[in-house]
Amino acid sequence: MKAMILAAGLGKRMRPLTDHCPKPLLPVAGKPLIVHHLERLAAAGIRDVVINVSYRAEQIVEALGDGRDFGMTIAWSREETPLETGGGVRRALPLLGEAPFWLVNGDVWCDIAPDALPPLGDDLANLVLVDNPDHHPNGDFYLDTAGRVHPTGAPRLTYGGLALLDPALVAEQADDAFALAPLLRAAMERGRVAGHHHRGAWVDVGTPARLESLDRTLRAASGPG
Repeated sequence: MKAMILAAGLGKRMRPLTDHCPKPLLPVAGKPLIVHHLERLAAAGIRDVVINVSYRAEQIVEALGDGRDFGMTIAWSREETPLETGGGVRRALPLLGEAPFWLVNGDVWCDIAPDALPPLGDDLANLVLVDNPDHHPNGDFYLDTAGRVHPTGAPRLTYGGLALLDPALVAEQADDAFALAPLLRAAMERGRVAGHHHRGAWVDVGTPARLESLDRTLRAASGPG
């Protein structure tokens, strides 16, 4: 299975940290945030990773190279301007192929492994959902007792920025900027989206304060030195 990391955003919420450094390269516990993703993917046996880049793209490419330092191959999907979540995936389809792949938002941190989710079967997506954080109390979607995800209903959970996706979800879209969420909601209405409630560690690393908090947490967990 391949994986894709979304890393093309402008990092506006992270300013001034991202004025000269792209968000994926911001340090967390002694290594760039995106390296945590690559190491977790490698540990899960994923050897082919696609990363989309736009803002300060060359800094990211130079830092990570072709992936050999992480025991994998990295393919780069370049965007002249950020194409949003859906557009980024759509642009990368020639690199991803036709099989389901593991999608990771570059600005989250999570201890889940890709093999925690079962194969898609006839579904177009299987979403990792988490308890609603303080900064997003109303959540995104409803997960029923059969493991199906719905755009409405209660109680709601938050989309954790990780998912198993079928390329067919975006394949018919134009190569342009668009969000993934409307396509997911449409697929939910057709009964083709599953969900997994992850109760482990998860952080939306979207602001300098949350970045600092994650850094402290991971350093404390690793112990002295």
